[in-house]
Amino acid sequence: MVFLLGLAMSLFALPLGPAAAQDASAPATERTTAQLPGSFQWSSSGQLIAPKPDASHPVVSVKDPTVIQADGKWHVFMTTANTSGAWSMAYTSFTDWSQAGSAPLTYLDTNPNIGTRYAAAPQVFYFAPKRLWYLVYQTGPPSYSTSTDPGNPRSWSAPKTFDNAAGANALDYWIICDDAKCYLFSSDDNGHLFRSETTVGEFPGGFRNTQLVLQDSKFALFEGEAVYRVQGTNTYLLMMEAIGSDGRRYYRSFTAQGLTGQWQPLAATESNPFARSNNVSFPAGAWTRDISHGELIRTGNDQTMTINPCRQQFLYQGMNPSAGGDYSQLPWRLGLLTQTNATC
Repeated sequence: MVFLLGLAMSLFALPLGPAAAQDASAPATERTTAQLPGSFQWSSSGQLIAPKPDASHPVVSVKDPTVIQADGKWHVFMTTANTSGAWSMAYTSFTDWSQAGSAPLTYLDTNPNIGTRYAAAPQVFYFAPKRLWYLVYQTGPPSYSTSTDPGNPRSWSAPKTFDNAAGANALDYWIICDDAKCYLFSSDDNGHLFRSETTVGEFPGGFRNTQLVLQDSKFALFEGEAVYRVQGTNTYLLMMEAIGSDGRRYYRSFTAQGLTGQWQPLAATESNPFARSNNVSFPAGAWTRDISHGELIRTGNDQTMTINPCRQQFLYQGMNPSAGGDYSQLPWRLGLLTQTNATC
């Protein structure tokens, strides 16, 4: 099935320019043309973020994380699922990853602007041209809320939908911009990756020119895509989740020159994956065999989604390998991968 789709540091009181000028503030050695390797090795933390159920939120899983660093803190937004199979979102913040497990969760349905509607698969970034933070997520169609203070869960506005953005079954929306245009990527759980575009000046409106940009078998290009600019280059990295021959989730990767370039495989097989159980070590014990829907740690917070290719980190979802049953009841938890074979 094919669907049409349209799709930083800052002071919380008033987001300022450093979020947009992330590369200019980086040391010169980090602004060079460091390249991505052709293969990856990772070391995983244990479980860092787990559900914190309460009387109103019988949550069984946390998944699909998006992460920024601002005002000296890490800010993580995530999908939640409860015992009834209802999907919503939560937020947490902390100053150091060692504090992630003890940091409180705030459930975003307590924000009356968002409420108890279906909401899932968030992406957060600072859109410098409008001096606003955007939280992109799915409410069925691709939607977004805005805020001037990403650390205040009640500050997010009521969701609006991106115009001309997607058919009913598209999912996992991802926004990334270059100097002229913003692009919305989406998948369909059926081997397709789509891209639509608008101008930076029109964003968040004006999405059009929807195209199928990558195609493979259903499980080879499944969902959970994310696109990043490699710092100091015109190279872009696409990560996309696949389901392996063992039934476990893992990530493939591709690169392109420019956001409208042709995606070429980088580490894109089960034997040479971007991130899979066979290239991840678990010093504290292998708590998961799935390396599933997650996000790389960015060098800044803005709409360019820029990463430093040296010693990458990847916040992902995993679960107890013996777990089974209905997907909404699987006990997803969040862990952090750190690249161990960086060449720079």
